Amino acid sequence: MSDDPFRVIELSLQGFNCSQILLAMALEAQGKSNPDLVRSMSGLLAGLGCGKVCGALTGGCCLLGLYGGKGTAEEQADERLSPMLSRFVEWFEQEYASRYGGTDCHDITQDDASLRTSRCLKIVIETFGRLKEILTANGYNLSDERSEG
Repeated sequence: MSDDPFRVIELSLQGFNCSQILLAMALEAQGKSNPDLVRSMSGLLAGLGCGKVCGALTGGCCLLGLYGGKGTAEEQADERLSPMLSRFVEWFEQEYASRYGGTDCHDITQDDASLRTSRCLKIVIETFGRLKEILTANGYNLSDERSEG
C-alpha cells in the first residue's frame, strides 16, 4: 500500500489545503521544496475562496501543468498536457458530480465542517492516485521534473 494517504492526512493536519497538498506531494516526489509555489496554491483554497471549483480539481490541473507546462522562454508546453487535463477533468466531473451534485466546494461540503473532514481528504487521496495514473500513462514519472517525450 502506498504511503500517499498518510502523507495527505499529515499535510492536512499541518494546515495545508487540498491544492497545496497535491503540489507539495508532487514536489516531494521530485525531491524538491518550493514554499512559494505551495503558498501560491492557497489562492485556490475552499473553492477559490468562495465555494466555487474544488481545490483538488484546480490543484490537480496545476500539478499536471508542473509536469507538462511551459516554465521558461526556451521551453515549450508538452503536447500531451491538454489531453491530460481533459482526461483528468472528465474523470473528476464523472466521479464527484455524480456523488455530490457538482464539483464546486459548496456542492461537495454543503458548508458543513464534518463533510469537509470526511469528504475532502478522500477526494485528495483519490485525485492524487488518478493524477499519477494519468502521468504514468503519458510517459511521466512522478519523481521526474519533466519528461522529454
